[in-house]
Amino acid sequence: MEPTTPPDTTTSPCPLPDVSGLLNGMPRQRTAESPVPVNAPEAPAPPEAPAAFAARVFPRPWRLLPTPTATPFTLAYAALLAVTSLITTHADPAVVHALHQASSTDVAHLAQAPVTVLLASALWIAGGITSPYAIGLLLVLTALERRTGALRTAGVFLLGHAGATLATEVPVGLAVLAGRLPDSSLHRLDYGVSFGVAACVGALAGLLTPWLRVPLLAAFGAMLTLDLLALTDPLTNWGHVIALATGVATWPWMRASRGRAPSHPA
Repeated sequence: MEPTTPPDTTTSPCPLPDVSGLLNGMPRQRTAESPVPVNAPEAPAPPEAPAAFAARVFPRPWRLLPTPTATPFTLAYAALLAVTSLITTHADPAVVHALHQASSTDVAHLAQAPVTVLLASALWIAGGITSPYAIGLLLVLTALERRTGALRTAGVFLLGHAGATLATEVPVGLAVLAGRLPDSSLHRLDYGVSFGVAACVGALAGLLTPWLRVPLLAAFGAMLTLDLLALTDPLTNWGHVIALATGVATWPWMRASRGRAPSHPA
């Protein structure tokens, strides 16, 4: 019998499996972009669009006027004031006087139907729709509504109109009760849009740049101061001051609404 050869017990490295095909089939993770050199020049900014450049350089005066889509409240209110101005111009004077009396926000009417007379008194404008005062109303309301929207513009107008009216008429009623004013003061003719416009001027000033805000408030405040010094109608003049302060007090609310305005500012 031939002797069996004992197995080789010397240590030898185990052969490694061939994994070259496996490694070739596995994807290598790569970066999406090659590294940018440290001193590489920055990419040039994209050219400004022609429409944006034209809007920034050239003025657009037509945006000072109301439009159905951008300023529906101002346009509808201006149309309503135009109708009442035509009535004032062409109707019988006795009829016009009766309408003004029925719309007056005096103490007697406020005690009977406050909401009705507060709304009705804002339907009349002194001098008609073609007066310089009406043009100022149109410009102020248009500029404010383009920045904050229709609801906030209407809210500021009504807040100034109603707040200044009550702030001036309630003391009259108390003075009559105290015997310091005659009973005829309860029926003082009082109507118009001036309180609402003054509040909108104050609110609009808070949305302008300082170089526009300061001249606007200075000019309007100087006009109100001259009216107070003239003592022609102290009650109405103080109402304008109160309405302007009411508009200034709405600055936080107005500024918070600029990003949600439906139209771009003029």
